[in-house]
Amino acid sequence: MDTDVIILGGGLVGSTLALALDAHGLTATVVDPADPATILAPGFDGRASAVASASGRMLDAIGVGSRLAGQGCTIRHIRVSDGLKPGKLDFIPDADDDALGTMYENKLLRTALFEAASAAPHVDLKMMTRAVSVDRGEHGVTAVLDSGETIRAPLLVAAEGRHSPTRTAAGITVARWQYDHAAIIGAFHHEEDHENTAFEIFYAAGPFALLPLPDDADGHRSAIVWTVKARDAAGMLKLGDRGFLAEAERRMGGFLGTLSGASPRASYPLGFHHAARITDRRLALVGDSAHGIHPIAGQGLNLGFRDVAALAEVLVEGKRVGLDLGDAALLDRYQRWRSLDTFMVAAATDTLTRLFGIPGKTASAVRRFGISAVDRIPPLKERFMAEARGESGDLPKLLQGMAV
Repeated sequence: MDTDVIILGGGLVGSTLALALDAHGLTATVVDPADPATILAPGFDGRASAVASASGRMLDAIGVGSRLAGQGCTIRHIRVSDGLKPGKLDFIPDADDDALGTMYENKLLRTALFEAASAAPHVDLKMMTRAVSVDRGEHGVTAVLDSGETIRAPLLVAAEGRHSPTRTAAGITVARWQYDHAAIIGAFHHEEDHENTAFEIFYAAGPFALLPLPDDADGHRSAIVWTVKARDAAGMLKLGDRGFLAEAERRMGGFLGTLSGASPRASYPLGFHHAARITDRRLALVGDSAHGIHPIAGQGLNLGFRDVAALAEVLVEGKRVGLDLGDAALLDRYQRWRSLDTFMVAAATDTLTRLFGIPGKTASAVRRFGISAVDRIPPLKERFMAEARGESGDLPKLLQGMAV
C-alpha cells in the first residue's frame, strides 16, 4: 500500500497533522497502538488544554473547529501574580481583538480529532496497530505492521510522544532534565464566576494555575494545574475531596468563593526535553517527539500545532511542485522554520520556572516589581499577548486561518 506520509502516533498532534494534509489532498496513514474504546472513555484524560487563537484558526481551516463549537471556554483575561501578595499582571485584549485562546477538555479534543480523522477521505487510521519494522531507505520508507500489512511512503513522521522510539532509533540526541515537581490536575466547581479569566499564581513550590471551563448544570467550573514538589504529589492525591478543596481554596485566597465538586485527580512528573534536530533521512518529528516543556505557560500543545502547520505547508507546497516529500531540502526548510521558535519558547518557560521557584522575600519582591513594571508597559504586554495567541514569528498559513 502506498501513501504520501506515514504518521506513527495518532494523538492530538499526529491526528491534526493527518487532517491538515487531508484538507489539501495529501494521503496519510496513521499507525497507533491505542484502543479507541480506552482513549475515548470519559475518564481517560482529565486534563484541559489552552488552544491559542492561532491554533484555533488552524482547527477551523481543517474542519475540526465545527466539531468543537460551543464546547470550549474562551480566555479573555490572564492574571499573573506572585502568591497572593500585592502586584499583578493583567493581560486583557481590546474588545475588538481576538481572545487569548480557548480552554478545551482533552477528552473533547481527542474525540473531535478522532471522529474527523475517521471520516477524512485521505486518512487511513490504523488503531490497535504497531509498526514492527521501519526501513527509511534512500528511495522511500517501508513500514511493516503487526497486521502483516506493508506500507510505503516517501516520508515518516514521528508523533509518538516524549519517549519516541523512532527518535531514539534515528540516533537523535535529546537534551533532557526532570524538574523536582509534579503537576496535580483536575477540575472543580466554584461559587463565583471566573469571567473567562485564567489565573497563574506563583508559589515557591511551583505555579498554581486556574483555567476557565464552560459552566455546567452544577455551576461555574475551572480546571486546575497545581505544581507541587515531587515528594508531595502522592500525599496530595491521597487527600479526600474536602481536604483537597480546602487546600486549593487556601492557595486561591477564596477569590472564587467556596469550592465544590472536585473531579478525579491525577499527577504526572514534570520534565524538559528538546531534540537536537527534528529531521533525519525521510523523517520529521512533531509535538512531544521533538520537544517537551513545563506547563507554566500552557504552550506545550500549541508548540505541537505550530509544528503541524509548518510541516503541512512545506509538504503541500513540495507536492504542488512535484518534489519528493522526503527530499532533504524540504525537510531542512521545516527544520529551520521550527528550530528557533521551539528553542525560544522552551528556554523562556524553563527560565520562568526557575525564576519563580527561587525562595525568599527578596526574590519575591523582585518578582513583584517585575510583574508590576510589565503591567505598566503596553508594548511589552502586547508582545506577551501575541505569544499567548500563538501569533508571533513567521506564521504558517494554517495558523492564519488560510489554506496553503
